[in-house]
Amino acid sequence: MDTSFLTLQGKVALVTGGSRGIGRAIALQLADAGADVVVSSRKLPDLEKVADEIRAMGRKSLAVSAHNGKMDELNNLMGRVKDEFGHIDILVNNTGVNPAISDVLHMEEAVYDRILDVNLKSHYFLSQAAARMMVERGKGGNIINIASAAGVAFAPGFGPYSMSKAGLIMMTKVLAAELGPYNIRVNCIAPGFVKTRFSEAVWSNDVFMDEAMKRMAIKKLCTSEEIARTALYFASEASSFTTGVTLVIDGGVTL
Repeated sequence: MDTSFLTLQGKVALVTGGSRGIGRAIALQLADAGADVVVSSRKLPDLEKVADEIRAMGRKSLAVSAHNGKMDELNNLMGRVKDEFGHIDILVNNTGVNPAISDVLHMEEAVYDRILDVNLKSHYFLSQAAARMMVERGKGGNIINIASAAGVAFAPGFGPYSMSKAGLIMMTKVLAAELGPYNIRVNCIAPGFVKTRFSEAVWSNDVFMDEAMKRMAIKKLCTSEEIARTALYFASEASSFTTGVTLVIDGGVTL
């Protein structure tokens, strides 16, 4: 069977939050499909381990320390990508934070600002920078946003987080409409419960998960690799006529 539509040979990808969990899995999946991959997050030693894994697959890789809440660091990140590879074909906006579980009566402004800055604002302007490079080159590209099922259905205690992810879903539609004429496709993945360090406070809570499992059609936790395979679909020609779409991967929780 011909699966050449899944190849990313000759492509350059940037995966934010690429040091672990979903980001690491996506970076490795894109590299396995043939892409050279830049990974970014705050901690360089963790990133270098992923970059070494990618190089061991015969691909080029660059690890760049960048805080998604700081615009100057994001500008430096895009500069490093251009200096090293000359262009970008695929951007995966994966970085996300949720530093506190709180209701509206107790949410602090600093926490709110951090969530919205990292989960939404940074993705918009990183997408802007990547899109400008793609338009300048004239060969199109792909932007993939990692949202959350919490952006589709409210999760108690996760108000600003849910709001930021709902905003990312709408941002996907806005960018898809505005960038489509330049052959830049923009799509979104909204994972449910994925077994990563980021969500450990949720999936390690037996009482919470027992209740969650009652609402799930597929009664198991998702893996990072399952999300990564979906990212490959959006990044490749397999989805060549798909843009502005949010694919919810939650085992049926939001049904």
